[in-house]
Amino acid sequence: MNDSVLTSVLLPIALAIIMLGLGLTLTVADFTRVLKMPRAVLVALGTQVLLLPAICFGLVKVFDLAPALAVGMMLLAASPGGTTANLFSHLAGGDVALNVTLTAVNSVLAVITLPIVVNLSLNHFLGDGQIGLQPAKMLQVFAIVLVPVALGMLLRNKKPGFAQQMARPVKLGSILVLALVIFAAIYTERANFLDYLAAVGLVAVLLNVLSLALGYVVPKLAKLGERQSIACSMEIGIHNATLALTIALSPSLLNNSEMSIPVAVYGIVMFIPTAAFAFYLSRRAGTTA
Repeated sequence: MNDSVLTSVLLPIALAIIMLGLGLTLTVADFTRVLKMPRAVLVALGTQVLLLPAICFGLVKVFDLAPALAVGMMLLAASPGGTTANLFSHLAGGDVALNVTLTAVNSVLAVITLPIVVNLSLNHFLGDGQIGLQPAKMLQVFAIVLVPVALGMLLRNKKPGFAQQMARPVKLGSILVLALVIFAAIYTERANFLDYLAAVGLVAVLLNVLSLALGYVVPKLAKLGERQSIACSMEIGIHNATLALTIALSPSLLNNSEMSIPVAVYGIVMFIPTAAFAFYLSRRAGTTA
């Protein structure tokens, strides 16, 4: 299954579609906005890049996950925020402009930070002999993440009407693609999936809940406003599962279906806690308005 058309062709195409959709929603101003809200961006990125992997590492140690499953969880924690964060932030009353900026910057930053976390995790959980994401593979991650984003931004700049028309179909296609990718990951490990679900289900839920909570509390402690704190929470609590699945399953990257299972499980279970927290925040904002 790992060497099939699914993992070598369709997964990269699926990720490219999702990142193209992200690019269609971005402008250069979304990157330069960092200069206008540097504290909010630094707090959010610091929490996601430094604190979240540390929390995830603690979880996989406490629950004593199998090595490959532990690496899969760390891969998930190191993945940047997903575009779904913008929707949940809007529903919760967050600063969506900040979400867009964080997604844009984090997608670029992850090209560097994600391989570092993954390689350290591989060495720790599977031993020094494990081949990780070497420089050539890092370039591939760069290509499948940033090139479609750049193309989407170019389309929006040159053909804004077309980009606006395509944004919704591409977003809906992205949701469908994510569902198919999760199904494919589960199907690949169908013989052991129930065992894996028992092993990582609670860890995936806890990572989601802790990500949402930390993403809200840390900005509050840093004296950010309510809407910015909500935006940070959704950005940190929701990860680009398709990117993590592509890295785990691709024959030219990690090529390990077991590592994809935590990501697939997370992609299913994260919607309930996230939707509940978004609803709570929206009701709380309504009562305090």
